Amino acid sequence: MPDKLSLTPDERDGLLGFLTQQRQAMKAATYGLTDHQARAVPSASTLSVGGLVKHVSSTESGWIDRVLRIPQKPFAESMADYQENYRLGPDETLESVLAAYDQVAARTEEVIAGIADLNQEVPIPKDVPWFPDDASAWSVRWVLLHLIEETARHAGHADIIRESLDGATAMPLLAAVEGWPETSWLKPWKPAE
Repeated sequence: MPDKLSLTPDERDGLLGFLTQQRQAMKAATYGLTDHQARAVPSASTLSVGGLVKHVSSTESGWIDRVLRIPQKPFAESMADYQENYRLGPDETLESVLAAYDQVAARTEEVIAGIADLNQEVPIPKDVPWFPDDASAWSVRWVLLHLIEETARHAGHADIIRESLDGATAMPLLAAVEGWPETSWLKPWKPAE
């Protein structure tokens, strides 16, 4: 997918297109990494590229469950699980979390395609303090905008972590992923020899 989204025929396609674009940015930050590198935490934070992929995948899946009104574990009971979603575990591979992320993305596309009205209500959970008390529901549109924002925020984190690992930056990585031709001002990323 090119760095800039093409014109879209409608709002739904536009929202899904921007979400797809942010997923691609997240996945580009993983390009060429080993599992060891994907687990590494090279900055002052405890974030890793692999852990961030795992987190955005879990977050997107959870929000789509909310859209479908699938009951979820109370947040307080699953805080350890939440924190584990920021770590690529020793039994996990980057390849496996990327494959899971692709499955989550396909599910999101399918669910959203089946919703007639983006104004459909999504109940606001009351089990965490950062959700508002003065409203009872968001819309599916709000959920999609939130997923775009959440994915973009963490794709930026992944960019910084990746650059800390080996100096690779977003545009050369994207150029390598998508096979863009080398120019005098942009060279696709290549692994160090």
